[in-house]
Amino acid sequence: MNTSTVFGIHAVRSLLQRAPARLRKLIIDSRREDARIRELLQLAQAAGLKVERADAKAIAGRVGDVAHQGVIAEVEALPAWQEADLLQALTSQPNPLVLLLDGVQDPHNLGACLRTADACGALAVVVPKDRAAGMNATVRKVAAGAADTTPLVSVTNLARSMKLLKEAGLWIAGADMTGEKMAWQADLAGPLALVMGSEGEGLRELTRRHCDFLVRLPQVGSVESLNVSVACGMLLYEAQRQRETPAGSRP
Repeated sequence: MNTSTVFGIHAVRSLLQRAPARLRKLIIDSRREDARIRELLQLAQAAGLKVERADAKAIAGRVGDVAHQGVIAEVEALPAWQEADLLQALTSQPNPLVLLLDGVQDPHNLGACLRTADACGALAVVVPKDRAAGMNATVRKVAAGAADTTPLVSVTNLARSMKLLKEAGLWIAGADMTGEKMAWQADLAGPLALVMGSEGEGLRELTRRHCDFLVRLPQVGSVESLNVSVACGMLLYEAQRQRETPAGSRP
């Protein structure tokens, strides 16, 4: 059985809530007794998971110099998803949000996008198999546990995947500086696939043609464009904001 280590309160809590059966061991800093830790202990107890206590030095020895917040878990590795797994998962999601990355090549950017996708409740992150970053140690480190909570789906043909997502009832929104609407002016609250372009070229023309609409972010400075992971975070959080705001209250 392949296992990996997840650290941080949010990542571990997410696993305890979504997939407690995947956790094999939970280790918590023996000095922490605050409300967030008590919540983790209650979730672990409900899942029948034994909790170990350790000092901060022992925890750091397991995961290195990362922001572990005194919480680490040994987890059964998340199985790799295929395109068919994503389409099947959509049937159980009343309002799915999926992130597609069109050729993002920097593993740091992929890890950051995975982390934000997890925070915003995205069902999965989809990447092409060719000319794009895939899962590796750098991605896992930057993702800070999200690589074990949010599936990464590698597909042979991104345009084909977009077509299948449309057929499954999702709208496809592409992020582009030429977008006809600002992000907050577009409806991002329903079933949605958000597509981000590569670091240098943005959306490929074929990808752009498969989008239902394009959205943009405001640019008032002298820099031509935002880093893809930063733009991704802004757009995902706008989609999440709309999902949590009643339709009549949105600007």
